Amino acid sequence: MTLTTLAWLAVAAYALHIMEEFTFDWRNWARAVIGLPVEWSDFYVTNAAVIVLGIVQAMLAAALPWASLMFASLMLINAVLFHVLPVVRFKGRFSPGLITAIVLFLPVGVAMWKRSFDDGSLDAASAVIAVVGGALLMAYPIVMLNLRSKPYFRQN
Repeated sequence: MTLTTLAWLAVAAYALHIMEEFTFDWRNWARAVIGLPVEWSDFYVTNAAVIVLGIVQAMLAAALPWASLMFASLMLINAVLFHVLPVVRFKGRFSPGLITAIVLFLPVGVAMWKRSFDDGSLDAASAVIAVVGGALLMAYPIVMLNLRSKPYFRQN
């Protein structure tokens, strides 16, 4: 499979992941388990942005492989840090999104990295950009959620 094909599969995987999170009430899990001050509107906007970024990276995969690896890194970080580790840390308490994180995010994300390596499009700079960029993409909405309660950012 080409990186472009895998990049489009990553978008589909993310869509299914969002459906799982919504169905199993990710918002209340995030509030109760990881203390994230999130509302459903935050969930909708953030995931709409992720899907747009996913479409962009898939369309750019052939020209900018690091963009697809950044999305793959986002998926891998999301899977491990926000689904697998909380289940371990909280002694098996289900994390909405865990199933798609394991069944889709991990294999598709790893396949994207492997394809880039096999294609010769993976160098040290691209790897650093992809991992740092994926981590920043994962952190961005969390930072924004936490900043909005600060007096400087309040609009009332």
